[in-house]
Formats: sequence, structure tokens, C-alpha cells
Amino acid sequence: MADTQQVDAKAERKVARLSKQINAFAKEHGGAEGQVAYIGERGARIVLVGEDGGWGDLVAPTYAIAEQAVQKSGITVHESFDGDFAAKVRTGRYEWTRMAGIQVGGPSNG
Repeated sequence: MADTQQVDAKAERKVARLSKQINAFAKEHGGAEGQVAYIGERGARIVLVGEDGGWGDLVAPTYAIAEQAVQKSGITVHESFDGDFAAKVRTGRYEWTRMAGIQVGGPSNG
């Protein structure tokens, strides 16, 4: 039983830490919305989009921890990264040159 309690406490700390990071992002960007995506054995990615168009992501060790973190933070969570939610993302020169470098042989950023 002690092992289960230890695992639960570790998961609770991770949820609290992720929630704090989500809230800091939201504060910096005038609010935030998110989407949780399963990324296999690595866990889940929490994609965040700020009201100002800024974006970022966090990785949680499990999908359940990611869900708990976004719920605890109180942000709006979307089922998928598309439509109006995706349209809020503002990209700059770095992202476009990086995407071009990966997709169609554009300049590298490395």
C-alpha cells in the first residue's frame, strides 16, 4: 500500500507542477486554451495557445496526468487542434523557415 501512496503523491506533484506552468503561460499570454494529445509511451502533450496567439507545449508522463493538470488549471480544453482553436496560433519567421526547411528543402535553422 505504501508504494501506491508514493506513486499517487508523485503523480499529484506532477499534476500540480504542470497546472502551475499552464497558469503561468495563461497569465503571460492573456489567457489560454489547450488540447491534450496522446504521444505513446512518452505520455501526452499539452498544447497551449494564448489569447495573444503565443503558443507552447508541455509533456506529461501519462494522459491521465495531463487531463488532471488542464482540469486543475481551469483552461478551456479542445478535443482536437483544428478550426477556430488552431487559427488563434500566431507564427513568426522562425516557425515558417523551420517548416520550410523540414517540408520543402528550405533554409535550415541548425
